[in-house]
Amino acid sequence: QVQLVESGGGWVQAGGSLRLSCAASGTTDRFYRMAWFRQAPGKEREGVAGIFRYGGTVHADPVKGRFTISLDKFNNTLYLQMSSLKPEDTAMYYCAADFRAGVVNNPTTFAYWGQGTQVTVSS
Repeated sequence: QVQLVESGGGWVQAGGSLRLSCAASGTTDRFYRMAWFRQAPGKEREGVAGIFRYGGTVHADPVKGRFTISLDKFNNTLYLQMSSLKPEDTAMYYCAADFRAGVVNNPTTFAYWGQGTQVTVSS
């Protein structure tokens, strides 16, 4: 049984920083890829950043240079360090994982999801 639990969201002023965490339980050592997605009200869920089991990472253009995804394999925890936050970063942020190979920016290809954590950035 795989479970993903996000934490670390909250309210922050523009220019501030937050670190999101995603604690994974279950047979996480067989995950091929993990990712962060976000969804703002009235918008589609979009990929933010992803990481592969071999260590490669991908960051979406809107967050490049500001967000960094990382994985603590020992503690089975996925992180998203967010800095220089902007009001347009306001969204519900979700952690996702899958055992199969694939891309990290397509939410339909991920089988396991967390419940989400809200990030609100005020101007």
